[in-house]
Amino acid sequence: MIPLTFLAIASGALVAGAKVYEKLPQARSQRAKRFLSTPRPQRSDDSQEIKALVVSSYTALDTKYQTFMRQRFDPLFGRKRSQQLDALTSHAEGVAISQHEQSLNRKIACTTASLAAIAIGVSLYPPSLIVSVPASLLLTIPVYKKALDAIRNERRVNFHVLSAINITGIWIGGFFIPAALGMVLYFLAEKLLVITQERSHQGLISIFGQQTRYVWVVIDNVEVEVPFDQLQPGDTVVVEAGQMLPADGIITSGMASIDQHVLTGEAQPVEKAPGDPVYASTVVLAGKVYIRVEKAGEETVAAQIGAILNRTASYQTTLQSKGSALAHASALPTLLLGSLAWVTIHLEQGLAILNSAFGGTLRITAPIAVLNFLNIASRNGILVKDGRSLELLKDVDTVVFDKTGTLTLDQPTVVRIYSCNGLHEDMLLTYAATAEHRQPHPIARAIRMAADDRDLCLPDIEDAIYEVGYGIKVSTTDTLIRVGSDRFMALEGIAVPPDLRTRQDTCHQQGHSLVMVAIDDELGGAIELQPTLRPEVQDVIDVLHGRGLSLAIISGDQEEPTRKLAQHLGIERYFANTLPEHKAELVEQLQRQGHAVCFVGDGINDSIALKKANVSVSLRGATTVAIDTAQIVLTDQTLKPLTHLFDLADEFDANLKAGFASAIVPGVINIGGVFLFHWSILTALAIFNLGLLTSLGIATLPLLRHSTD
Repeated sequence: MIPLTFLAIASGALVAGAKVYEKLPQARSQRAKRFLSTPRPQRSDDSQEIKALVVSSYTALDTKYQTFMRQRFDPLFGRKRSQQLDALTSHAEGVAISQHEQSLNRKIACTTASLAAIAIGVSLYPPSLIVSVPASLLLTIPVYKKALDAIRNERRVNFHVLSAINITGIWIGGFFIPAALGMVLYFLAEKLLVITQERSHQGLISIFGQQTRYVWVVIDNVEVEVPFDQLQPGDTVVVEAGQMLPADGIITSGMASIDQHVLTGEAQPVEKAPGDPVYASTVVLAGKVYIRVEKAGEETVAAQIGAILNRTASYQTTLQSKGSALAHASALPTLLLGSLAWVTIHLEQGLAILNSAFGGTLRITAPIAVLNFLNIASRNGILVKDGRSLELLKDVDTVVFDKTGTLTLDQPTVVRIYSCNGLHEDMLLTYAATAEHRQPHPIARAIRMAADDRDLCLPDIEDAIYEVGYGIKVSTTDTLIRVGSDRFMALEGIAVPPDLRTRQDTCHQQGHSLVMVAIDDELGGAIELQPTLRPEVQDVIDVLHGRGLSLAIISGDQEEPTRKLAQHLGIERYFANTLPEHKAELVEQLQRQGHAVCFVGDGINDSIALKKANVSVSLRGATTVAIDTAQIVLTDQTLKPLTHLFDLADEFDANLKAGFASAIVPGVINIGGVFLFHWSILTALAIFNLGLLTSLGIATLPLLRHSTD
């Protein structure tokens, strides 16, 4: 009965100690209030200066230590991945270290120092244990707190409860070095989980991550540069070609071609004139506009999407990694077997079983296996921000693609040239490329690329005069060239033939653009452009089909271009004219039907769907919101790595299963050895460490295999 009595006392001490720990802040607060309300002599300036100096010195030392951990220790678990995370984050100094991770870093330092002090005390100077053992016991308080939370909130015995009871038994049993080593491994395992999961969920997503810090505002008829966050409704802002709109509003003057695909998903730029509404986070491709601000900051349409996004729970928020889940599930059986060994044999044999729990191995080796595969992915142009995504990919049966910007490139392609009045196609294209020579927007680049492909020589334009509006006017030495929309031609008094107007309607239905070109005062013809399909898309689609995956396209674009693209790629399902919130609803609908969904997108309008999907993928170069939301980013800005990502997920699943087996077998051997041969705790620890080394070897094997790739 003594072991049972001891277990009851230890468990009671565990709960009581954790409750006392929880009440400490409240007690401190009450004592502080009494202290402040009690008259007392004024402290000398010297004591206050000493206190300030101590606090300042500690803060400086802690800052240096946290920097050391961030720059020196963390990259040991994947330098390439750390660099990719830093490159994509909106923080100037890279990925921020959360308060939780900073606390873990301190605990790792303290428990390591405690292990060294106890080792010295046991081997060289036993009297020092009078100080080092109680100091080390203080470091176990967070473990007891987590154990209490598990019992009170989760109503179950998990690995934290097992760890707390095990630590209590080891300390009372006098096994000081194993106890101190166990604390180091416990907090190191917590740190590894943070590296593989928590860093991808830091802070709220900023919808204005790509917005410039300053905007131009008209004040008393003078354009003045002011900070972006000072923009107010009623202000008049000035936005030129290549700039992002900083607010929602109405155009009061000027004309522009605006790319709205990040909000609407439409491939075609939209022409805007005085009286037309415009929206924050869209981009002016050509022209210059004056906008009366109606909504700024958090009131804009884009910011409202961001607010919905930050209120939306990620699919992975409540998920545990397989390693953690199995470690927690094994806690109760291990505790029962350990209690049985205490009752039937001896306290030491009970501790031997508790210290051979394979959950302890999994909490260390499973995150290391995850990190190794995350590093392999990083070397292949894939940044996996949350390791659970690799586990979930194995179960994915449906891949959903956004259309514009994901399956297609931002820059369109010239597909056809229509000539009027006897003008040759090459000459028409030469005039258009001449006019667009200095323009940065995608349509201009597409026209110039088409001219380069035909080896056309552009005339000297050093003395050209540019006027930008709905289109562009360029005056060379003997020619006036106008390039723009039919609306621009109407404003310039250029007649557009009926057949080209019919062609324009057809182009619009197909999701194509038609750019008019006028020479002097007569229309020379038109250039048709279509969205450019990514060159690797067809191969990627074929490989995914070969894996037996179901594919779909969700687009905010019109029905006809979406249908044609789906047919061209051999994708069985498509959804057109889809609003941002409806994209997320379609993802949830597929999930309710029993599908595990991987969503691939790049725009603000994709962000909610990205967050709802089982696995979310974006591309580097996409909107900041999409990159922040997605759990996986393809860093080479193509879809090529997507097929390799699924291959890695299969390999990771096989590696994880082998690691689980190597962790379970030594635990079973230890249990048999304890009950049959009454093995001591040291024998059990030796077998446990052998299994740990085996599991570490299995977790590391993929790095060796892929180092030769």
